[in-house]
Amino acid sequence: MPDIRVQEAVFAPGKELDAFTDVQSGAGAVVSFTGVVRDDGGNLDEMMIEHYPGMTEKALAKIAEEAETRWSLAGALVIHRYGLMRPGDQIMMVATAARHRVHAFEAAEFLMDYLKSRAPFWKQERRGGDTTWVAAKDEDEDALTRW
Repeated sequence: MPDIRVQEAVFAPGKELDAFTDVQSGAGAVVSFTGVVRDDGGNLDEMMIEHYPGMTEKALAKIAEEAETRWSLAGALVIHRYGLMRPGDQIMMVATAARHRVHAFEAAEFLMDYLKSRAPFWKQERRGGDTTWVAAKDEDEDALTRW
């Protein structure tokens, strides 16, 4: 059963990875990725991420369960934040554990591609008093075609 968390609170990636790794049995590889709010253009003041509680967790659990099955994972962790964030803040983390590294890497990439393109989050950027919703990018959608 994957560990899915949708939270407003800041998390400590190292602490989360240590806790995740400690409970994996039979895994020969653990892979993790932490995404941060980036400031393309150098003028991002803040980002607001919204979601529908209940719906979001259910969607993330479904895709993480698919990853666990497809790659025979020992475990999967998905943490995604919502609320107000600034450039450099951690926005999400994925960790996967598998008997072999290729499975852990592929499952982590699969989860990251899903989070980037299909997860039910809505992002709004605020720059110098202007507010815009972040549109889906073609390259993010294209990344899903390999799965």
